[in-house]
Amino acid sequence: MAALNRQQVGSVLAKQGILIAFVLFMVAFTIANPKFLTVDNLFSVVRSSAILGVMALGVTFVVISGNLDLSVGSMMSFSTIVVLDLHDQIGPFLAIPAMFAMTLALGALIGFLVGYLKLNSLIVTLGMLSAIHGLTLTWSGGQNMDIADKAGTWLGVFGQGSALGIPVPILIFAALAALLGLVLSRTPFGRKVYAVGGNGTAATFSGIRRARTVFTCYLISAACVATAGLIQASRSMGSQNTVGQGLELEVLAAVILGGASLMGGSGTIFKTVIGVLILGFIQNGLLLLGLQFYVQFVVTWIIIILAVWLDIAAKRSKLWSPIA
Repeated sequence: MAALNRQQVGSVLAKQGILIAFVLFMVAFTIANPKFLTVDNLFSVVRSSAILGVMALGVTFVVISGNLDLSVGSMMSFSTIVVLDLHDQIGPFLAIPAMFAMTLALGALIGFLVGYLKLNSLIVTLGMLSAIHGLTLTWSGGQNMDIADKAGTWLGVFGQGSALGIPVPILIFAALAALLGLVLSRTPFGRKVYAVGGNGTAATFSGIRRARTVFTCYLISAACVATAGLIQASRSMGSQNTVGQGLELEVLAAVILGGASLMGGSGTIFKTVIGVLILGFIQNGLLLLGLQFYVQFVVTWIIIILAVWLDIAAKRSKLWSPIA
């Protein structure tokens, strides 16, 4: 009986361990600082998490399809710098679609290499991380970018505006989550993404065009990155050319926290949103406790390791390897 109980506890921890840990974190942070659960702080956390969240929505498609995208951080830097630079040259009406087109072109290149040429997604996106960073530095001349007339443009609405008392970044995040959630769960394309990630060979023999599905997933990811870049540019009206550096790990951590498997074939948009909020609230709680911001990097690493461990444990319904 004791062995059975231990097995049941292990199974629950493997499947719901992250949520249990999140609840414990929330309780601890609330006790440590009563400001943690105030309405203003909750809105602040969700708003600050919107950029990471929008990027994570697109990466969810990539991960479920059985691939990785480590280029999203550099791609976000590129999209932010491009829209800021083009804003003063051709105006926001043309700058925004031009930036989206360029970012989608980068996503199409990655999708072609991974989907049609069947190259390893880790190697391709790791290489693109450096290549896009170099492209961003070349475009900006190594300089930071700022809008000349910040008071005379409407670009700020995407990052600074609000509607019905709700910040626009939150509305964009929620709308994209709802749309992509429906695409993933209610459309034939969504079923193809799960099939390709679960067993690519079987999906191909079933008549699913694996290359096209993977290609489209990277396009979706690039579109989400472009949206995040627009929000970032709108929020500050200026940016460093390394603004997205390191975000790829936080995005991946949020997606895995949401239950998407690195092996592909499982995950949902709703759970990715939960993963983003978990990461955001934990980082906010650490700051309210007076810890320095760089402690977040250590905590993010711990969370990634814990999430991967629980992901593998959930598949075998045991926290520990039966071999060990």
